[in-house]
Amino acid sequence: MEKYNYGVIGLGVMGRNLLYNIADNGFSTAGFDLDEEKVKELHHGATPGTQVKGTASLEDFVSALESPRKIILMVPAGKPVDAVLENITPLLSPKDIVVDAGNSYFKDTDRRIADLASKNLHFMGMGVSGGEQGARRGPSIMPGGDLEAFNLIKPMLELIAAKVNGEACTAYMGKGSAGNYVKMVHNGIEYAIMQLISEAYDLLRKGANLNNDQLYEVFKKWNEGEMNSFLIEITKDIFKQKDDLADGFLVDQILDKAGAKGTGKWTSEQAMEIGVSIPTIDIAVTSRILSAYKEERMKASQLYANEEIINPENTELFIKEVGDALYLATLISYAQGLALLVKASEEYQFEIPLKDVVKIWRGGCIIRSVLLEKFYSAYTQTPELSNILLNQEISEIVQSKIKSLRKTAAFAVSNRIPSLGLQTTLGYFDAYTTESLPVNLIQAQRDYFGAHTYQRVDREGVFHTSWQNVNN
Repeated sequence: MEKYNYGVIGLGVMGRNLLYNIADNGFSTAGFDLDEEKVKELHHGATPGTQVKGTASLEDFVSALESPRKIILMVPAGKPVDAVLENITPLLSPKDIVVDAGNSYFKDTDRRIADLASKNLHFMGMGVSGGEQGARRGPSIMPGGDLEAFNLIKPMLELIAAKVNGEACTAYMGKGSAGNYVKMVHNGIEYAIMQLISEAYDLLRKGANLNNDQLYEVFKKWNEGEMNSFLIEITKDIFKQKDDLADGFLVDQILDKAGAKGTGKWTSEQAMEIGVSIPTIDIAVTSRILSAYKEERMKASQLYANEEIINPENTELFIKEVGDALYLATLISYAQGLALLVKASEEYQFEIPLKDVVKIWRGGCIIRSVLLEKFYSAYTQTPELSNILLNQEISEIVQSKIKSLRKTAAFAVSNRIPSLGLQTTLGYFDAYTTESLPVNLIQAQRDYFGAHTYQRVDREGVFHTSWQNVNN
């Protein structure tokens, strides 16, 4: 009986396309799904001449694979992963490899690594970004954990990953559940950038009265320059999409209530747990939650009627300033996410190579951007950077655009155009780049009411004061 090189469990959009990608690159691949129709239809989308096999049962699936078996899970995070592992591990042999390529929570991955290791099986967490087309034509792939297992699947990953300047957008992300952690932070940054783009869009349509055709031209121009990125590119395309159910453009008919799958929230929770400031990501998560209050927002908009917006005197200058503000806020969003990876790497002994993270994010993934080339250069020069904002080249970019961020945020505030992302990003930058913050007063307050102690600027040690109540 012919044996297959790889197996994929979960033949939804992502799983099916990743399987085809693996097969396109010369590996025979078997697939399994609980949905029998997906198994039956598997052959239809495969490239002619590739070796693809749908299997009717887990037993058939496992027996179809060569040893050591290399199995990729493309199932929803959480209980579905545990259910698959419970059913498949009794069928496996020592040294077989199971790779979870979904958006699993990293602590769940740590638990599964330990569980399968006790059964002499390899288990890895691996982030995959790029959506449907990325999975099919070349995603950004973030594997971590078991080095022995990684080295066995590395040749395949390098072939199926996206390429930038001939380099594969995949690399070893570190020990344990580092792959899932890096993907989680990737998604947190994705939340932030999408929030910032939506605010730029709002400023241009409300502040400068640009229509969808004009917005298309603005984003097209942005994407042709230093802001070139996947998210700017698809935003450009969105403004051209006509509605097939009504007159006009589709974007104008989409309800302003955002969905979320949880990875953004996980990123915020993690940052708070290990003590890293990522307020732009936090506010992006909060903004999606706030968007769900549609009925309340409608009532509040009537209660607190908006004043008339004062349009900018120079529309072209305004567009440029909004673009610069978006660019800088995006840069600072990356900086926050990367700072979280630095701290997490220390906290969990991941040993995450930041240079490789930004390198593989340059292509294939949702947050790919030419800006990452500058980060790659910075980490190549100084791998131990705790925050990308401390790099000299990056600081020059920031200083060239910070006035635009201030002016854009001020315009939004004065005209009551919601800009939680832009304002929060500016606040973070100002706080991060200020030597003396007013937190000395907070420490005094904490010591006054709770004897929490404080440190001094003029001498070493920990101090407590019996504060005098001046009303006595």
